[in-house]
Amino acid sequence: MEPLPRNARLARRARWLIRIRWVAIAGVLMATFVASRLLHAPINEPALYAVAAVLAAYNAAFLIILKRIGQPEDQKTLTTVHRIVSTQISLDLLMLTILLHFSGGIENPFTTYFVFHMVIASILLSKWESYLQATLAVALLVLMVLLEANGWIHHYCLQHNSFVGSHYSGWFIAARVAVIATTLYTVVYMAGSIATQLRNQEEAYWQANIQLKEKDKVKDEYVARVTHDIKGHLAAVQSCLEVVQNETLGPLNQRQHEFVSRAMNRVQTLVSFVRALLRLTYIRLASSYEIQQFSLRQVLTNALNAAEPKAEIKKIRLTTALDHTTDNLLGNSTAIEEMVANLLFNAVKYTPEEGAVAIRASDVPDGVKIEVADTGIGIPTAELPHVFQEFFRASNARKIERDGTGLGLSIARQIVERHHGRITVDSRQGEGTTFTVILPKQRTIVMEPTE
Repeated sequence: MEPLPRNARLARRARWLIRIRWVAIAGVLMATFVASRLLHAPINEPALYAVAAVLAAYNAAFLIILKRIGQPEDQKTLTTVHRIVSTQISLDLLMLTILLHFSGGIENPFTTYFVFHMVIASILLSKWESYLQATLAVALLVLMVLLEANGWIHHYCLQHNSFVGSHYSGWFIAARVAVIATTLYTVVYMAGSIATQLRNQEEAYWQANIQLKEKDKVKDEYVARVTHDIKGHLAAVQSCLEVVQNETLGPLNQRQHEFVSRAMNRVQTLVSFVRALLRLTYIRLASSYEIQQFSLRQVLTNALNAAEPKAEIKKIRLTTALDHTTDNLLGNSTAIEEMVANLLFNAVKYTPEEGAVAIRASDVPDGVKIEVADTGIGIPTAELPHVFQEFFRASNARKIERDGTGLGLSIARQIVERHHGRITVDSRQGEGTTFTVILPKQRTIVMEPTE
Protein backbone atom coordinates (compact mmCIF):
# COMPACT_ATOMS: atom_id res chain seq x y z
CA MET A 1 0.00 0.00 0.00
CA GLU A 2 1.29 3.46 -0.88
CA PRO A 3 2.22 5.41 2.29
CA LEU A 4 0.30 8.52 3.21
CA PRO A 5 1.97 11.71 1.99
CA ARG A 6 2.70 12.87 5.55
CA ASN A 7 4.52 9.58 6.25
CA ALA A 8 6.66 9.79 3.13
CA ARG A 9 7.19 13.52 3.58
CA LEU A 10 8.29 13.25 7.22
CA ALA A 11 10.72 10.39 6.54
CA ARG A 12 12.16 12.18 3.52
CA ARG A 13 12.60 15.47 5.37
CA ALA A 14 14.07 13.78 8.43
CA ARG A 15 16.86 12.55 6.18
CA TRP A 16 17.05 15.95 4.53
CA LEU A 17 17.57 17.49 7.99
CA ILE A 18 20.51 15.16 8.55
CA ARG A 19 22.07 16.14 5.22
CA ILE A 20 21.66 19.82 6.08
CA ARG A 21 23.34 19.24 9.43
CA TRP A 22 26.44 17.79 7.73
CA VAL A 23 26.69 21.05 5.80
CA ALA A 24 26.24 23.02 9.04
CA ILE A 25 29.01 21.02 10.74
CA ALA A 26 31.36 21.81 7.87
CA GLY A 27 30.34 25.48 8.18
CA VAL A 28 31.10 25.50 11.92
CA LEU A 29 34.56 24.02 11.35
CA MET A 30 35.37 26.48 8.59
CA ALA A 31 34.01 29.52 10.46
CA THR A 32 35.92 28.54 13.60
CA PHE A 33 39.17 28.18 11.68
CA VAL A 34 38.75 31.50 9.85
CA ALA A 35 37.66 33.45 12.96
CA SER A 36 40.43 32.05 15.16
CA ARG A 37 43.41 31.69 12.81
CA LEU A 38 42.81 34.45 10.28
CA LEU A 39 40.72 37.07 12.08
CA HIS A 40 42.19 36.32 15.54
CA ALA A 41 38.77 36.67 17.17
CA PRO A 42 38.67 35.98 20.96
CA ILE A 43 36.68 32.74 20.72
CA ASN A 44 37.15 29.38 22.43
CA GLU A 45 38.46 27.39 19.49
CA PRO A 46 38.77 23.95 21.19
CA ALA A 47 35.25 24.23 22.60
CA LEU A 48 33.81 25.07 19.17
CA TYR A 49 35.56 22.09 17.61
CA ALA A 50 34.19 19.93 20.42
CA VAL A 51 30.66 21.17 19.72
CA ALA A 52 31.13 20.30 16.03
CA ALA A 53 32.22 16.80 17.08
CA VAL A 54 29.12 16.39 19.23
CA LEU A 55 26.96 17.53 16.29
CA ALA A 56 28.61 14.98 14.02
CA ALA A 57 28.20 12.20 16.60
CA TYR A 58 24.47 12.59 17.17
CA ASN A 59 23.87 13.29 13.47
CA ALA A 60 25.46 9.94 12.62
CA ALA A 61 23.43 8.26 15.36
CA PHE A 62 20.15 9.64 14.02
CA LEU A 63 21.12 8.59 10.50
CA ILE A 64 21.64 5.00 11.63
CA ILE A 65 18.34 4.99 13.51
CA LEU A 66 16.40 6.30 10.49
CA LYS A 67 17.99 3.73 8.20
CA ARG A 68 16.90 0.95 10.54
CA ILE A 69 13.37 2.33 10.72
CA GLY A 70 13.04 2.74 6.95
CA GLN A 71 9.82 4.07 5.47
CA PRO A 72 7.12 4.58 8.15
CA GLU A 73 4.14 2.43 7.22
CA ASP A 74 2.14 2.54 10.46
CA GLN A 75 1.26 5.06 13.12
CA LYS A 76 3.75 3.69 15.65
CA THR A 77 6.71 4.05 13.30
CA LEU A 78 5.48 7.44 12.15
CA THR A 79 5.35 8.63 15.78
CA THR A 80 8.92 7.41 16.29
CA VAL A 81 10.18 9.34 13.27
CA HIS A 82 8.23 12.40 14.44
CA ARG A 83 9.91 12.25 17.85
CA ILE A 84 13.31 11.85 16.23
CA VAL A 85 12.74 14.99 14.15
CA SER A 86 11.55 16.95 17.20
CA THR A 87 14.55 15.78 19.25
CA GLN A 88 16.95 16.73 16.46
CA ILE A 89 15.59 20.27 16.30
CA SER A 90 15.75 20.67 20.09
CA LEU A 91 19.35 19.42 20.18
CA ASP A 92 20.24 21.76 17.31
CA LEU A 93 18.89 24.72 19.27
CA LEU A 94 20.97 23.68 22.29
CA MET A 95 24.12 23.27 20.16
CA LEU A 96 23.54 26.66 18.49
CA THR A 97 23.26 28.31 21.90
CA ILE A 98 26.49 26.68 23.05
CA LEU A 99 28.21 27.76 19.82
CA LEU A 100 27.04 31.32 20.37
CA HIS A 101 28.28 31.27 23.96
CA PHE A 102 31.80 30.30 22.91
CA SER A 103 31.85 32.86 20.09
CA GLY A 104 30.53 36.13 21.51
CA GLY A 105 27.14 35.33 22.96
CA ILE A 106 24.52 37.99 22.29
CA GLU A 107 27.11 40.00 20.35
CA ASN A 108 27.44 37.27 17.73
CA PRO A 109 25.48 38.20 14.58
CA PHE A 110 24.77 34.49 14.03
CA THR A 111 22.01 34.72 16.64
CA THR A 112 19.80 35.19 13.57
CA TYR A 113 20.37 31.50 12.80
CA PHE A 114 17.65 30.71 15.32
CA VAL A 115 15.28 31.85 12.56
CA PHE A 116 16.38 29.01 10.25
CA HIS A 117 15.57 26.46 12.94
CA MET A 118 12.13 27.96 13.41
CA VAL A 119 11.44 27.67 9.68
CA ILE A 120 12.54 24.02 9.74
CA ALA A 121 10.38 23.32 12.79
CA SER A 122 7.35 24.93 11.14
CA ILE A 123 7.82 22.76 8.04
CA LEU A 124 8.35 19.46 9.84
CA LEU A 125 6.30 19.79 13.02
CA SER A 126 2.80 20.85 14.00
CA LYS A 127 2.08 24.49 14.83
CA TRP A 128 1.99 24.04 18.59
CA GLU A 129 5.21 22.00 18.51
CA SER A 130 6.84 24.80 16.51
CA TYR A 131 5.81 27.32 19.17
CA LEU A 132 7.33 25.04 21.82
CA GLN A 133 10.59 25.00 19.85
CA ALA A 134 10.48 28.79 19.62
CA THR A 135 9.93 29.01 23.38
CA LEU A 136 12.88 26.65 23.92
CA ALA A 137 15.07 28.84 21.70
CA VAL A 138 14.10 32.01 23.59
CA ALA A 139 14.64 30.28 26.95
CA LEU A 140 18.11 29.07 25.94
CA LEU A 141 19.04 32.53 24.67
CA VAL A 142 17.81 34.26 27.84
CA LEU A 143 19.58 31.70 30.03
CA MET A 144 22.86 32.25 28.18
CA VAL A 145 22.58 36.03 28.50
CA LEU A 146 21.74 35.89 32.23
CA LEU A 147 24.56 33.48 33.01
CA GLU A 148 27.08 35.61 31.12
CA ALA A 149 25.79 38.94 32.44
CA ASN A 150 26.01 37.77 36.04
CA GLY A 151 29.47 36.33 35.55
CA TRP A 152 28.40 32.75 36.25
CA ILE A 153 29.93 31.66 32.96
CA HIS A 154 32.64 33.40 31.00
CA HIS A 155 31.66 35.82 28.24
CA TYR A 156 33.84 35.79 25.13
CA CYS A 157 33.57 39.43 24.15
CA LEU A 158 33.88 40.14 20.43
CA GLN A 159 33.89 43.94 20.93
CA HIS A 160 36.30 46.15 22.85
CA ASN A 161 33.46 47.33 25.05
CA SER A 162 32.56 45.52 28.24
CA PHE A 163 29.60 43.20 28.05
CA VAL A 164 27.89 45.05 30.91
CA GLY A 165 29.35 48.46 30.08
CA SER A 166 27.60 51.53 28.75
CA HIS A 167 27.15 50.10 25.27
CA TYR A 168 25.78 46.77 26.47
CA SER A 169 23.45 48.00 29.18
CA GLY A 170 20.73 45.84 30.62
CA TRP A 171 18.10 47.65 28.57
CA PHE A 172 20.08 47.12 25.38
CA ILE A 173 20.48 43.40 26.06
CA ALA A 174 16.81 43.03 26.98
CA ALA A 175 15.75 44.85 23.81
CA ARG A 176 17.98 42.67 21.65
CA VAL A 177 16.60 39.49 23.22
CA ALA A 178 13.05 40.81 22.82
CA VAL A 179 13.60 41.52 19.12
CA ILE A 180 14.99 38.03 18.56
CA ALA A 181 12.14 36.43 20.50
CA THR A 182 9.39 38.30 18.65
CA THR A 183 11.11 37.51 15.35
CA LEU A 184 11.14 33.80 16.17
CA TYR A 185 7.46 33.70 17.11
CA THR A 186 6.52 35.72 14.04
CA VAL A 187 8.49 33.39 11.79
CA VAL A 188 6.80 30.36 13.37
CA TYR A 189 3.37 31.91 12.85
CA MET A 190 4.00 32.81 9.20
CA ALA A 191 5.91 29.68 8.19
CA GLY A 192 3.56 27.45 10.18
CA SER A 193 0.49 28.90 8.48
CA ILE A 194 1.98 28.36 5.03
CA ALA A 195 3.18 24.86 5.91
CA THR A 196 -0.27 23.90 7.25
CA GLN A 197 -1.95 25.05 4.06
CA LEU A 198 0.53 23.11 1.94
CA ARG A 199 0.08 19.97 4.04
CA ASN A 200 -3.70 20.20 3.71
CA GLN A 201 -3.43 20.67 -0.05
CA GLU A 202 -1.02 17.76 -0.37
CA GLU A 203 -3.37 15.53 1.64
CA ALA A 204 -6.30 16.57 -0.58
CA TYR A 205 -4.30 15.88 -3.74
CA TRP A 206 -3.28 12.46 -2.39
CA GLN A 207 -6.89 11.54 -1.61
CA ALA A 208 -8.00 12.75 -5.05
CA ASN A 209 -5.23 10.70 -6.68
CA ILE A 210 -6.32 7.58 -4.79
CA GLN A 211 -9.91 8.11 -5.92
CA LEU A 212 -8.80 8.60 -9.52
CA LYS A 213 -6.76 5.39 -9.42
CA GLU A 214 -9.73 3.49 -8.01
CA LYS A 215 -12.05 4.90 -10.67
CA ASP A 216 -9.49 4.14 -13.36
CA LYS A 217 -9.25 0.54 -12.13
CA VAL A 218 -13.05 0.21 -12.13
CA LYS A 219 -13.12 1.58 -15.67
CA ASP A 220 -10.45 -0.87 -16.82
CA GLU A 221 -12.27 -3.78 -15.21
CA TYR A 222 -15.50 -2.72 -16.90
CA VAL A 223 -13.76 -2.36 -20.27
CA ALA A 224 -12.15 -5.78 -19.82
CA ARG A 225 -15.50 -7.46 -19.07
CA VAL A 226 -17.34 -5.74 -21.91
CA THR A 227 -14.51 -6.29 -24.39
CA HIS A 228 -14.27 -9.95 -23.45
CA ASP A 229 -18.02 -10.37 -24.05
CA ILE A 230 -17.78 -8.54 -27.38
CA LYS A 231 -14.87 -10.77 -28.38
CA GLY A 232 -16.99 -13.85 -27.75
CA HIS A 233 -19.90 -12.55 -29.83
CA LEU A 234 -17.56 -11.53 -32.63
CA ALA A 235 -15.98 -14.97 -32.66
CA ALA A 236 -19.46 -16.47 -33.10
CA VAL A 237 -20.30 -14.04 -35.92
CA GLN A 238 -16.95 -14.75 -37.59
CA SER A 239 -17.57 -18.51 -37.43
CA CYS A 240 -20.98 -18.12 -39.04
CA LEU A 241 -19.59 -15.91 -41.79
CA GLU A 242 -16.79 -18.38 -42.48
CA VAL A 243 -19.37 -21.13 -42.97
CA VAL A 244 -21.26 -18.97 -45.46
CA GLN A 245 -18.08 -17.72 -47.20
CA ASN A 246 -16.78 -21.28 -47.62
CA GLU A 247 -20.12 -22.14 -49.26
CA THR A 248 -20.68 -24.97 -46.80
CA LEU A 249 -24.41 -24.21 -46.80
CA GLY A 250 -24.57 -23.84 -50.56
CA PRO A 251 -23.05 -21.83 -53.41
CA LEU A 252 -23.03 -18.03 -53.48
CA ASN A 253 -23.40 -15.80 -56.48
CA GLN A 254 -20.84 -13.09 -57.11
CA ARG A 255 -22.90 -10.35 -55.45
CA GLN A 256 -23.52 -12.46 -52.34
CA HIS A 257 -19.85 -13.45 -52.12
CA GLU A 258 -18.82 -9.79 -52.35
CA PHE A 259 -21.03 -8.75 -49.43
CA VAL A 260 -19.99 -11.70 -47.28
CA SER A 261 -16.31 -10.85 -47.95
CA ARG A 262 -16.94 -7.24 -46.93
CA ALA A 263 -18.59 -8.43 -43.72
CA MET A 264 -15.69 -10.78 -43.01
CA ASN A 265 -13.14 -8.00 -43.50
CA ARG A 266 -15.04 -5.74 -41.13
CA VAL A 267 -15.37 -8.47 -38.53
CA GLN A 268 -11.65 -9.31 -38.76
CA THR A 269 -10.78 -5.63 -38.32
CA LEU A 270 -13.07 -5.41 -35.32
CA VAL A 271 -11.64 -8.61 -33.83
CA SER A 272 -8.12 -7.17 -34.13
CA PHE A 273 -9.25 -3.98 -32.44
CA VAL A 274 -10.98 -5.85 -29.60
CA ARG A 275 -7.94 -8.06 -29.04
CA ALA A 276 -5.64 -5.03 -28.88
CA LEU A 277 -8.00 -3.23 -26.49
CA LEU A 278 -8.29 -6.30 -24.32
CA ARG A 279 -4.52 -6.73 -24.28
CA LEU A 280 -3.98 -3.10 -23.28
CA THR A 281 -6.60 -3.36 -20.53
CA TYR A 282 -5.05 -6.54 -19.13
CA ILE A 283 -1.65 -4.85 -19.05
CA ARG A 284 -3.09 -1.93 -17.10
CA LEU A 285 -4.88 -4.24 -14.65
CA ALA A 286 -2.08 -6.77 -14.15
CA SER A 287 -0.46 -6.43 -10.72
CA SER A 288 2.82 -8.00 -11.83
CA TYR A 289 4.81 -9.57 -14.64
CA GLU A 290 6.56 -12.91 -14.47
CA ILE A 291 10.21 -11.94 -14.79
CA GLN A 292 13.29 -13.99 -15.55
CA GLN A 293 16.61 -13.86 -17.34
CA PHE A 294 16.15 -14.24 -21.10
CA SER A 295 18.05 -13.91 -24.35
CA LEU A 296 17.31 -10.56 -25.95
CA ARG A 297 18.88 -11.80 -29.18
CA GLN A 298 16.35 -14.64 -29.32
CA VAL A 299 13.44 -12.32 -28.56
CA LEU A 300 14.47 -9.92 -31.34
CA THR A 301 14.94 -12.83 -33.75
CA ASN A 302 11.42 -14.10 -32.99
CA ALA A 303 9.96 -10.65 -33.59
CA LEU A 304 11.85 -10.38 -36.88
CA ASN A 305 10.60 -13.78 -38.01
CA ALA A 306 7.03 -12.67 -37.32
CA ALA A 307 7.47 -9.51 -39.41
CA GLU A 308 9.33 -11.13 -42.33
CA PRO A 309 6.29 -12.44 -44.26
CA LYS A 310 4.70 -8.99 -44.47
CA ALA A 311 8.06 -7.43 -45.34
CA GLU A 312 8.59 -9.93 -48.17
CA ILE A 313 5.21 -9.09 -49.69
CA LYS A 314 6.26 -5.43 -49.95
CA LYS A 315 9.88 -6.30 -50.85
CA ILE A 316 11.10 -4.41 -47.78
CA ARG A 317 14.69 -5.11 -46.72
CA LEU A 318 15.00 -6.12 -43.06
CA THR A 319 18.45 -5.61 -41.51
CA THR A 320 19.76 -6.28 -38.01
CA ALA A 321 22.72 -5.10 -35.97
CA LEU A 322 22.74 -6.83 -32.59
CA ASP A 323 25.62 -6.26 -30.18
CA HIS A 324 26.62 -9.61 -28.64
CA THR A 325 26.99 -7.94 -25.21
CA THR A 326 23.26 -7.20 -25.06
CA ASP A 327 22.12 -10.83 -24.93
CA ASN A 328 21.08 -11.27 -21.29
CA LEU A 329 18.23 -9.20 -19.92
CA LEU A 330 15.92 -9.39 -16.91
CA GLY A 331 12.20 -9.03 -17.60
CA ASN A 332 9.21 -10.61 -19.26
CA SER A 333 10.39 -12.01 -22.59
CA THR A 334 6.86 -12.41 -24.00
CA ALA A 335 6.00 -8.79 -23.33
CA ILE A 336 9.31 -7.50 -24.75
CA GLU A 337 8.81 -9.61 -27.88
CA GLU A 338 5.29 -8.22 -28.28
CA MET A 339 6.60 -4.66 -27.91
CA VAL A 340 9.33 -5.15 -30.54
CA ALA A 341 6.93 -6.93 -32.88
CA ASN A 342 4.46 -4.03 -32.63
CA LEU A 343 7.21 -1.59 -33.60
CA LEU A 344 8.34 -3.80 -36.51
CA PHE A 345 4.79 -4.33 -37.82
CA ASN A 346 4.21 -0.57 -37.74
CA ALA A 347 7.48 0.04 -39.55
CA VAL A 348 6.65 -2.48 -42.29
CA LYS A 349 3.07 -1.26 -42.58
CA TYR A 350 3.99 2.38 -43.17
CA THR A 351 7.10 1.84 -45.29
CA PRO A 352 6.58 1.93 -49.09
CA GLU A 353 7.54 -1.03 -51.23
CA GLU A 354 11.28 -1.73 -51.62
CA GLY A 355 11.98 0.35 -48.52
CA ALA A 356 14.11 -0.64 -45.53
CA VAL A 357 13.51 -1.44 -41.88
CA ALA A 358 16.42 -1.89 -39.47
CA ILE A 359 16.54 -3.13 -35.90
CA ARG A 360 19.59 -2.42 -33.77
CA ALA A 361 20.50 -3.37 -30.20
CA SER A 362 23.48 -2.07 -28.26
CA ASP A 363 24.77 -1.44 -24.77
CA VAL A 364 24.36 2.02 -23.24
CA PRO A 365 25.51 3.27 -19.80
CA ASP A 366 22.07 2.85 -18.22
CA GLY A 367 20.95 -0.36 -19.93
CA VAL A 368 20.24 -1.75 -23.38
CA LYS A 369 19.14 0.35 -26.36
CA ILE A 370 16.83 -1.11 -29.00
CA GLU A 371 16.16 0.91 -32.15
CA VAL A 372 13.62 0.20 -34.88
CA ALA A 373 14.20 2.49 -37.87
CA ASP A 374 12.38 2.64 -41.18
CA THR A 375 12.33 4.65 -44.41
CA GLY A 376 8.57 5.04 -44.27
CA ILE A 377 6.10 7.91 -44.47
CA GLY A 378 7.22 9.46 -41.18
CA ILE A 379 5.05 11.31 -38.68
CA PRO A 380 4.08 15.00 -38.87
CA THR A 381 6.14 17.01 -36.37
CA ALA A 382 3.08 18.51 -34.68
CA GLU A 383 1.69 15.02 -34.02
CA LEU A 384 4.82 13.45 -32.50
CA PRO A 385 3.86 14.24 -28.85
CA HIS A 386 0.66 12.20 -29.27
CA VAL A 387 1.91 8.99 -30.91
CA PHE A 388 1.87 6.94 -27.68
CA GLN A 389 -1.63 7.98 -26.69
CA GLU A 390 -4.37 5.38 -26.82
CA PHE A 391 -6.38 5.34 -30.08
CA PHE A 392 -4.22 8.06 -31.67
CA ARG A 393 -3.21 7.63 -35.29
CA ALA A 394 -1.17 10.08 -37.36
CA SER A 395 -3.09 11.90 -40.07
CA ASN A 396 -0.96 10.49 -42.91
CA ALA A 397 -1.27 6.96 -41.45
CA ARG A 398 -5.06 7.18 -41.58
CA LYS A 399 -4.88 7.92 -45.31
CA ILE A 400 -2.92 4.72 -45.93
CA GLU A 401 -4.96 2.44 -43.67
CA ARG A 402 -8.35 3.54 -42.43
CA ASP A 403 -8.97 0.67 -40.01
CA GLY A 404 -5.97 0.78 -37.67
CA THR A 405 -6.62 0.49 -33.93
CA GLY A 406 -4.24 3.18 -32.66
CA LEU A 407 -3.33 0.91 -29.74
CA GLY A 408 -0.05 -0.73 -30.83
CA LEU A 409 2.25 2.07 -29.70
CA SER A 410 0.29 2.56 -26.49
CA ILE A 411 0.76 -1.12 -25.66
CA ALA A 412 4.48 -0.79 -26.45
CA ARG A 413 4.77 2.20 -24.09
CA GLN A 414 2.96 0.34 -21.29
CA ILE A 415 5.31 -2.64 -21.62
CA VAL A 416 8.43 -0.46 -21.66
CA GLU A 417 7.33 1.52 -18.61
CA ARG A 418 6.54 -1.69 -16.73
CA HIS A 419 10.19 -2.60 -17.22
CA HIS A 420 11.32 0.79 -15.84
CA GLY A 421 12.44 1.75 -19.34
CA ARG A 422 11.65 4.61 -21.66
CA ILE A 423 10.60 4.86 -25.29
CA THR A 424 11.09 7.83 -27.62
CA VAL A 425 10.42 8.58 -31.25
CA ASP A 426 12.31 10.60 -33.84
CA SER A 427 10.63 11.13 -37.20
CA ARG A 428 10.58 13.30 -40.29
CA GLN A 429 7.59 13.22 -42.53
CA GLY A 430 8.42 11.60 -45.85
CA GLU A 431 11.84 10.39 -44.67
CA GLY A 432 11.25 7.78 -41.97
CA THR A 433 10.84 7.09 -38.27
CA THR A 434 13.07 5.71 -35.52
CA PHE A 435 11.70 4.36 -32.25
CA THR A 436 14.27 4.05 -29.46
CA VAL A 437 13.72 1.89 -26.38
CA ILE A 438 16.03 1.92 -23.36
CA LEU A 439 15.64 -1.04 -21.01
CA PRO A 440 17.58 -1.45 -17.75
CA LYS A 441 19.53 -4.68 -17.44
CA GLN A 442 18.87 -5.50 -13.79
CA ARG A 443 15.63 -4.08 -12.41
CA THR A 444 12.46 -5.51 -10.95
CA ILE A 445 9.21 -4.94 -12.82
CA VAL A 446 6.69 -2.33 -11.72
CA MET A 447 4.17 -3.98 -9.42
CA GLU A 448 1.43 -1.38 -9.86
CA PRO A 449 -0.36 -0.67 -13.12
CA THR A 450 1.13 2.27 -14.98
CA GLU A 451 -0.83 5.42 -15.52
